[in-house]
Amino acid sequence: MAAQDSVLVQIARPYAQALFDIAQGEGSLDRVESGLNSIAKLATESADFARFLGSPVISAEAKAATVDTIIAKAKPDATVANFIKVVAANGRLFALPVMIQSFRDLASKARGEVSADVTSAVPLSRAQVTSLAATLKAKIGKTVTLNEHVDPSLIGGLQVKVGSQMIDSSLKTKLTAMKIAMKEVG
Repeated sequence: MAAQDSVLVQIARPYAQALFDIAQGEGSLDRVESGLNSIAKLATESADFARFLGSPVISAEAKAATVDTIIAKAKPDATVANFIKVVAANGRLFALPVMIQSFRDLASKARGEVSADVTSAVPLSRAQVTSLAATLKAKIGKTVTLNEHVDPSLIGGLQVKVGSQMIDSSLKTKLTAMKIAMKEVG
């Protein structure tokens, strides 16, 4: 799996860098990022769309023909629409989620921000997100952009990953640690 992720990053990075350079040159980083976020939102909300992007069975030509419908639904910036069409024409839609994340990383870095992946058992409220972002900013010293994920198997608590640092306060991890400790005792 790690090798596959590495290959996807190798494919996605040049596309994300080219889009970043164009958006920065146009002064439209925020608009482009917003458009990409609307596309990413479609992929996370629709399992069918996510499967469509990654499906090796659907030809690149069929995917390219369907892209206009996707663009009409997401209503992204013209630069993003053209970018998606180029990605589809090149048969690289399977790497689009990684391209979007790579672009977000470049945009965050340009703004002096750090990105953090936060996984919780249930969706966090706006107040919790704001509080967590403020706490991380105080600890790291930079503005933190949170990428939220939900994993009900955590039962409760959070997993926060900032760079290579991982903070795991989930009940799942605590219960697993207790289970291991109990096996050692018995």
